[in-house]
Amino acid sequence: MANKIAKRLRILVAGGGVAGPALAFWLTRGGHAVTVAERFPALRASGAQVDLRGQGIDAVTRMGLLEKVRSRLVDEPGVAFVDSRGKPKATIMANTSGKGRQTLTSEYEIMRGDLVRILHEATKDDTEYVFGKSVDGFDQHSDKVTGHFSDGTSGEYDLLIGADGQGSRTRRALLPGGFDPYWRVGIHMAYWFVPRIASDTNIRDTYMVPGGRQIMRRSHNATETQVYFVMREDSAEASAIHRAPIEQQQKFWAERFGDAGWQTERFVEGMEDSPFFYSQEIAQVRIDSWSKGRVALAGDAAHCASPYSGMGISGGLVGAYVLAGEINRSPGDLPTALANYEHVLRPFADKIQGEVNPRILRVGMPLNKHAITAFQNATALACFLHIPDLVARMSKEDRGGDWQLPAYTNA
Repeated sequence: MANKIAKRLRILVAGGGVAGPALAFWLTRGGHAVTVAERFPALRASGAQVDLRGQGIDAVTRMGLLEKVRSRLVDEPGVAFVDSRGKPKATIMANTSGKGRQTLTSEYEIMRGDLVRILHEATKDDTEYVFGKSVDGFDQHSDKVTGHFSDGTSGEYDLLIGADGQGSRTRRALLPGGFDPYWRVGIHMAYWFVPRIASDTNIRDTYMVPGGRQIMRRSHNATETQVYFVMREDSAEASAIHRAPIEQQQKFWAERFGDAGWQTERFVEGMEDSPFFYSQEIAQVRIDSWSKGRVALAGDAAHCASPYSGMGISGGLVGAYVLAGEINRSPGDLPTALANYEHVLRPFADKIQGEVNPRILRVGMPLNKHAITAFQNATALACFLHIPDLVARMSKEDRGGDWQLPAYTNA
């Protein structure tokens, strides 16, 4: 139920993924009229496995949705590093103690689609959702912003928030032409689903391939298994392939991993019939300001930390909480609200982005067989001595550091 406030704002949110509905959740509780425009024709409840960590768990808890999230968790007790026969050489288990730092897998693993459905269900009664229509542009005025939609219509709002992901159109229109917002690490990834077979366990398998390549397999339900192909490559072809037609993307990945061994043949064969396929370059979004006038950015559009941060989803939920909290606190003074949003959240965003170290990532993607063997042997010894578990439990803070969610009236 919306609270009575001094000024009720008309707010347009571009993007109905995770950050968009999270914004709607908090903004409608602040009494504002929120429209979420999503370019897909229906709720985009698809995608691979994601996790919640640290402050992201706190954000979901404050939404009162933690138990619903718990009910949809994926059972992934650990991560195994396997050889070409699928035999585990070392296994790092999740830290389920509730203390310290999460390991390679979180105790809060959930399919992106399930999280999107939970957020939509919690907001659909108070939020106007418009599917099949994107925000393709906007005009700013002193007292309003006019959003232009893909169907040729327009609408007037007090504020436009771009929550439209790493490739944000809103951000592109907000920044100077030719500005590159991406910080790249030279790593590319593709993921899709294949039918699950009897040998697929709930442990995530990670298989290292010479040439800085990696294959991961994780199973999220009784019938489906997720496949991830990851590689190190600094080439124009690799960076461009993610914008090519799906058929070209699939051919690219099949060729790059044709000699990889293990279950590669099975995974490539299942690629074409997969209900879901996505290819992306691992990059962070780093820009100097997250707002201009009556337009603001949130989630990956503002501060994408990349999948390797482990805080992509958590960062979006936390950012939505802070942005909505500052708007709800100062609805009659948007310049102050947006300035405070950046002041409060920037240290957290910088921290989670700083967790991504290209040198460390490359250690986990060796170039030759000898380096792979050395990595596996060192990891096996560490696991035998329980070092990953001890380090996780004894860590004083999880990813995101000691930064804590601020308190807001509507939270």
